[in-house]
Amino acid sequence: MEQRGWDELDFVLVTGDAYVDHPSFGAALIGRVLESANYRVGIIAQPNWRELNAFKVLGRPKLGVLVTAGNLDSMVANYTPARKPRRVDNFSPGSVGGLRPDRASIVYANRAREALPGLPIILGGIEASLRRLTHYDAWADSLRRSVLLDSKADLLLYGMSEFSLLTVAERLKRGTNDFTDIRGACYQASNAPHDVVFLPSYEEIAQDKTKFADAFRMAHGEENPFRGRTLAQRHGNAYVCVNPPPLPLTTQQMDWVYGLNFTRRPHPVYGKEGVKAIDEVEFSITSHRGCYGGCSFCALTAHQGRIIQRRSLASIVAEARLLTTLPNFKGYIHDIGGPTANFHVPACSKQAEEGSCRGKECLSPKPCRQLRPGHDEYLAVMRAVRSLPGVKKVFVRSGVRFDYVLLDADDVFLSELCEYHVSGQLKLAPEHVSARVLRLMGKPSHAVYQEFLARYQRTNTRLGKRQFVVPYFMSSHPGSTIEDAIELAEYLRDGRLRPEQVQDFIPTPGSLSTSMYYTGIHPLTREKVHVAQSAAEKNAQRALLQYFLPKNHSTVRRALRAAGRDDLIGYEPKCLVPPERHRGPSRRSSDKGGQHANRDD
Repeated sequence: MEQRGWDELDFVLVTGDAYVDHPSFGAALIGRVLESANYRVGIIAQPNWRELNAFKVLGRPKLGVLVTAGNLDSMVANYTPARKPRRVDNFSPGSVGGLRPDRASIVYANRAREALPGLPIILGGIEASLRRLTHYDAWADSLRRSVLLDSKADLLLYGMSEFSLLTVAERLKRGTNDFTDIRGACYQASNAPHDVVFLPSYEEIAQDKTKFADAFRMAHGEENPFRGRTLAQRHGNAYVCVNPPPLPLTTQQMDWVYGLNFTRRPHPVYGKEGVKAIDEVEFSITSHRGCYGGCSFCALTAHQGRIIQRRSLASIVAEARLLTTLPNFKGYIHDIGGPTANFHVPACSKQAEEGSCRGKECLSPKPCRQLRPGHDEYLAVMRAVRSLPGVKKVFVRSGVRFDYVLLDADDVFLSELCEYHVSGQLKLAPEHVSARVLRLMGKPSHAVYQEFLARYQRTNTRLGKRQFVVPYFMSSHPGSTIEDAIELAEYLRDGRLRPEQVQDFIPTPGSLSTSMYYTGIHPLTREKVHVAQSAAEKNAQRALLQYFLPKNHSTVRRALRAAGRDDLIGYEPKCLVPPERHRGPSRRSSDKGGQHANRDD
C-alpha cells in the first residue's frame, strides 16, 4: 500500500488459501478484476482466525470485506472422506495442513465483522456457493442452514461472480446497498419477493428427508440463467432468497478476465516453501468454463453451470506465448481445457441463447439428438499452441469425456490426441462397471467405455505407439451395493488392473449424489437408492477395489461370504483372495514347505 501511495483500501479480501497470483486461484482472479476497475484491493491470506488483529492488518477498507474459504470447501481441504484430519494442504505454504478453520466462510465472516464492525461482508467462492441453501454436511452428519445465515454476511455471490461483484462494488461506491436484483446474489429478507419459487423450509426438511429431495429438484430446475426464477427458502422468521445465476460470459469477457496482469507466482513472502498447488496449473491454460457432462457427484452445474463459455483462439495462443517466456518453462504445457477438456463448444445451437433443457441431460442416459458433437474448434486450439516456438508438448490433463469422443464422425481428434497430447498414459474416469450405478452417476454405460478402449488401442497401434489408459473408479457411490463392488472387482481382476488409488464417494454439498446419499431417494426420479453409510460397508467396498492388497484380504473375505460369493475365495485363477491362513500343515503343503499356507494374510 505504501509503495502504491494508498492510505486506504476499497476492499479487503480474506481467503483460506495461500496467495497465488494466478487465474486458477479465485482470490487472485477476483482481486485482479476489481483492480482493473480501479478499486484498491488488499488480500489477507490464511489469517489466524484466533487473533482479531489478523483481520485488521490492512486497516479498515472503505467499501467492504470479501470472504472466500478458498479454491476448495474447507471441510474437503481439512478432512479425508473418513473424517480424519489431513496433514497435507497443497493450498498452504509448504503444504502444511491446519492453516484454515473448519467452515472457513463462517469463521472468517464472523471474525471480520468483529474486527471491522459496520462494513458489508460479502461471501463468495466454492464453499459459500454450494452451501447457499439448506444443505447436508457429511462431516457433522447433519443438515445445516444456509451459510449466509450462519456467517451473518450481508450478501452471498454464488457461481463465477466477477461481473456480479463489479455491480455490487459500483453500488457500494455510490452509497447504495440494495442488491436484490443482481444475478447470482443470495440475500436474506423478512418477506419473500413476488414471483419466486418457494422451496421447502429448513424446518420442514429437518423433519422429513423427502423434503430435502424436493428442494434439490426444485432448485436444480431453476439453474438456467435465461429461464431460472428466484428461489426463496424460509429459515425460521427469515427467507434466504437466491436470484437466477449470472448470464454466461461472452468470449470477449472471458478474454478480458484471463488476460489480466497476473504474475502467475505464489507471493514472495512464502520463500522457498512455495505453494504446491501452483505446480499443476503454472503451465496450464483455462480455455473455457462450464460442463454439460451431467455427472451426479459433481456440483459444478450449481457453480459454473452447464453452458460452455470459451475464450478466443487468439487469447489462448497469447497466453501460451506468455508461458514460453516464464523462467521455469521447459517446453511443456500441462493442460489446455476446463472442467472437461473436450467440451469446448456449447452442447447445441440453443444452449448459448436459451440455456440447458429442464429435466434432460445432454449425454445421459444417451446422447441427446440435438447434441452437436465435434472437436474442430478444440483441435484448432491445440494445433495452434503446439506449433508455437518453444513448445515441445501440449498435454490434456483436465479430463476427456470418452463417450463424446465416440460421437465424432471420424477419428481425427482421437488420432491427434494419441499422437501429440498423451505421454504414455491417458487418464479417464469410467467410475464403475455396474449398469445401475453408472446410471445413477450420470455416466455412460460400461459398453461405451469398452468401445472407447478398443478404438484407442487401434489408434495407438496404427500410430506405432504403446500407450495405455489409467482408469479411475469410485467406491460407495449411492446405489452401489456390495454386489456391485464385487462386479467391479471381477472386472479389475479380468483386466489385470490394480488401481493404486480409489476415490471414496464424498457427499459434498450441492451435488445430486449427495441428495441421494442423505435421503436414499433419487431427487429427480423419486426411486429408492441403496446408500452405503456404515463405515463397515464403505470399508468393504473400498477394499474390494483393492482386493489384491494383503491388508484387505480379511475385509474382502467377510464381504464375499456375506454376499454368498465364497467361490471367489481360494487359489483358483478367478478367486480374488486366498482363504485364511491355516495353522499347521496346509492342505496344499508339499515337500517345498507349503508355500500357500505361509502366504501373508
